[in-house]
Amino acid sequence: MDFQQGLITTIHEYGIFNDSISQLRDGLKKRPSTILIPCLFEEFQRPALKLIREVLKELNGLNQLVIALAAQNISEVEQAKSFFDDLPFDVHIQWTNGPGVIELLKEQEKKHGLELLVPPGKGWAVWQGIGVATQNSEVVALFDADIKTFTKSYPVRMLQPLLDPSLGISYVKAFYSRISLETNSLQGRATRLFVGPLLTSLEKLFGEKQYLKYLQAFRYPLAGEFAFTNTLAMNLRIPCDWGLEIGMLSEVYRHVRTSRIAQVDLGLFDHKHKSIGNSSEDGLQRMCSEILSTVLRGLMEHQSITLTPSQISTLEVLYSRVGEDRVKQFGLDSAINQLPYNRHEEELSVQKFSSLIRPSVNKFLKTPITKQLPSWSRVLSCEGSMQEELAQAGKIR
Repeated sequence: MDFQQGLITTIHEYGIFNDSISQLRDGLKKRPSTILIPCLFEEFQRPALKLIREVLKELNGLNQLVIALAAQNISEVEQAKSFFDDLPFDVHIQWTNGPGVIELLKEQEKKHGLELLVPPGKGWAVWQGIGVATQNSEVVALFDADIKTFTKSYPVRMLQPLLDPSLGISYVKAFYSRISLETNSLQGRATRLFVGPLLTSLEKLFGEKQYLKYLQAFRYPLAGEFAFTNTLAMNLRIPCDWGLEIGMLSEVYRHVRTSRIAQVDLGLFDHKHKSIGNSSEDGLQRMCSEILSTVLRGLMEHQSITLTPSQISTLEVLYSRVGEDRVKQFGLDSAINQLPYNRHEEELSVQKFSSLIRPSVNKFLKTPITKQLPSWSRVLSCEGSMQEELAQAGKIR
């Protein structure tokens, strides 16, 4: 790994010493910490979550594990609860779509006008998990439930920068090499072939803008693994669509100086892969369409910039050119590393992503305001006991 630094502090994996669980335990004594895992019940039938559970058993001193679970019935919630019974710390199963939670959120909407009932998804689960986790913890780290390569290094490296207040870090974002365990091929097409070329194209179009420079400083802006202090977590609005990760970066940009942000190398990483999809409403195409809207919204919020009709055409041309160049670059990278690489499929992906730009931009410009779950600081200003009530509503007796 290189040793370069930039706008965002980069914590590299130099491979000299193994990550220390004992060092993490010492840090956990100083700052109570929670791991949050948004989870569908179907993940309990897959090996990844079992691997995660076995690794977490080593984390003596962790304050709490919060599983933000979408389940169809109470039987599934009970199975989830028993699945984590032997962990050496408190485990809270938050039934995100349970009847108690739905009733409570409807009540808050009627009472205070808070829009808390949004389409179920990761954003909604993260919002509920933050509400539960920040009650008794100063640091919260989020991991997905489908990580096939989960090791002790993941929680150690994500939590450590936040456990010593003297380091001055408020937010940590993961980056990694997305490689399929089955095929050894490069994954992460949304990042490699859409977000990267998109940000480069927008910079060519608008010039060197601080917000674009910020997003480009992250080596894996779509990484779903991040950690933050409770103070920051309580003040973030949470996006409710596939723009969650970029939207969170936009919120962090709004609240935190870049000197208080770090990104950390987790090494090899693999989890479920999403298909490209058959239309703009499916698979990676839908994801990238919503990511594009989120990036454009961030440019409006932070730079007061919007696209004109003529600039949409320019962006389409720029993106296609940069995307094709990236395909060649990744092809060479794969060849020298002896990784299989289907250049034709990658080129087709770029073409499909390119065709999303005009309709996605036009749709965004018609309705630039999107639904975001309000920050917990706002919710508590309306209902001071809401965290406790939500935790109780989502917990089976």
